[in-house]
Amino acid sequence: MTVTAADVTAAHMTAAEKTGARTSEAADVITGARERIDALDDRIIGLIQERMAVSAVIQEARITSGGRRVNLSREMEVLDHYREALGKPGTSLAMTLLELCRGRV
Repeated sequence: MTVTAADVTAAHMTAAEKTGARTSEAADVITGARERIDALDDRIIGLIQERMAVSAVIQEARITSGGRRVNLSREMEVLDHYREALGKPGTSLAMTLLELCRGRV
């Protein structure tokens, strides 16, 4: 494994410097919260991958039965669901999820 100058610099930074906090107590809170966020992100990625797999099953069944790969009315339901739950940014998130899940078949 190659050690870079950035690795050496990061290793010598204090927790407060790494987090932008002004106190070690705040740095500890931030560090713990970031660890939780990283764990949540890993779970979210896993759920997205699971969603992609389920979507592929649905698309395969639809195509095999002579239907279209994409069901636009269903996509609108998904967009509405995310918008209602998360506001306008939810629509963007749903669009990204739909894009990830389309065309895998």
